[in-house]
Amino acid sequence: MELSVIKNEQQYQEFLDWVDVQLDKGVKPTSALGRKVEVALLLIKQYEDIHHPIPHLDPIVVIREKMEELGLRNQDLVGMIGSKGHVSSILSGRKPLTLEIARIIHRELKIPAEVLLR
Repeated sequence: MELSVIKNEQQYQEFLDWVDVQLDKGVKPTSALGRKVEVALLLIKQYEDIHHPIPHLDPIVVIREKMEELGLRNQDLVGMIGSKGHVSSILSGRKPLTLEIARIIHRELKIPAEVLLR
């Protein structure tokens, strides 16, 4: 495989297929071929970032989904981030998610900070 900037979907798929084969073979990361795979992965990521971007998650949607996963209700956040009305205002989007509240939610609900700070 000749490494070059990926310019179309066909090249993108060829790179993906080639990397899959190399990984299935168990290529060692420190070998010359392993370093070539590493460069191919960077080229794939560059193409994906441009042509297949992952949409940013809405922090409030993520918080609500995490609450559902943990079996939490709005009331369960009252002691953490404020009054019932304040919690309701934040989770409905009427009030902004402040840095301090994002820190608390990150710590208590284990939601990655980068998701909350968009």
